[in-house]
Amino acid sequence: MTVTSETDGKGGPEKPRGARGLGARSGASEFVRHWSLDPDVAFLNHGSFGACPIPVLEAQTRLRSRLERGPVQFLHRELDELANSARTETAVFVGVDPDDLVFVPNATTGVNTVLRSLSFEAGDELLTTSHEYNACRNAMEFVAGRSGARVVAVDVPFPVESSDEIVERLLDGASDRTRLAVIDHITSLTGMVMPIRGIVRALTERGIDTLVDGAHGPGMLPLDITDISPAYYTGNCHKWLCAPKGAAILYVRHELQPSIRPLTISHGANSRRTDASRFQLEFGWTGTIDPTAYLCIPESIRFMGSLLPGGWPELMERNRKLARGARALLCDAVGVGPACPDEMIGTLASVPLSEGTYHFTTTALEFDELDAVLREEYGFEVPVLAYPPGPASIVRVAAQIYNSIEQYAALADTLRMLLGR
Repeated sequence: MTVTSETDGKGGPEKPRGARGLGARSGASEFVRHWSLDPDVAFLNHGSFGACPIPVLEAQTRLRSRLERGPVQFLHRELDELANSARTETAVFVGVDPDDLVFVPNATTGVNTVLRSLSFEAGDELLTTSHEYNACRNAMEFVAGRSGARVVAVDVPFPVESSDEIVERLLDGASDRTRLAVIDHITSLTGMVMPIRGIVRALTERGIDTLVDGAHGPGMLPLDITDISPAYYTGNCHKWLCAPKGAAILYVRHELQPSIRPLTISHGANSRRTDASRFQLEFGWTGTIDPTAYLCIPESIRFMGSLLPGGWPELMERNRKLARGARALLCDAVGVGPACPDEMIGTLASVPLSEGTYHFTTTALEFDELDAVLREEYGFEVPVLAYPPGPASIVRVAAQIYNSIEQYAALADTLRMLLGR
């Protein structure tokens, strides 16, 4: 992509009211005071790694100090009770029985855990879509390659007209050899909210279990995993729940738990304890780690839910409206239409930078030069995804409570100038 700019009549570029001209701190919402984000950057990329609020980090620091004051006391005598309490509160938030939920470091670990616990045979098929997160697609290919199975990636074009189209394409891609489907709840690349409940039910009717990659699920949308009814669900808590990095969940339906083992086998494999299931005992201790990230999930739930009078429902709806407003501004600036219906937008929104239909591939992400220009010259932290590799690109924005519509308007003005519109 060729990045162009107008001149100011003196031979230099005439910059629009970008993040640095606007002042990133003043452009953000009043809630930015709860985060330690760089005030010189308009941070529009919460979706990649999240951002943890200062009060939650302070709670984690207190827990770490407690751990280091008495490592044996904390890890050997107190951790079980602390973890059980954190798991119970987290389970209520995502709508599952606490006994069916365990903590993992991230959703990619959750996906790998399930895939590498299951057995596949030559000729078996693992079903997914062309939007599946690259890391998890790699895990599928690795597991399939060991057994002679194959990955079937159903093409989901972007733009897409309706969620029904996605369900139909997946059912067309399923066969009597399909042993497992791995489906994003919210796609990372395009930010589309998949019709996950309909997908899971349709595949279940065909006898196909589904592993839902809910990396963006907790905290973005009202989440009731029991209602979705997948075989497996994994989700990050460091993204939209704003917990510290290293906090994620893995749900496994009760009758399937004997087959799912952690990636690291440790003391739980032969523990004589009878006060917890083998599933909980194995995942509860996989070796010495810093557990404070997942122990802080309840604090994240409480803090984020306290920011607005309506609690989490108001927060989720505010962020969703903000993402839709951002998309409208960017579509107008770029001169394209919405790439999916409004009901498929959560708190991420992607806008193609040119007209046409995108057909995704398994190639690793390639970042366009526009990404660097926006960051280094104008102070916008926002991903520009070159997919498929070549001149076509997508800009993806995230909407968290510390963002404001003024930030997206400034980004839209900047893109309009840079793209020569």
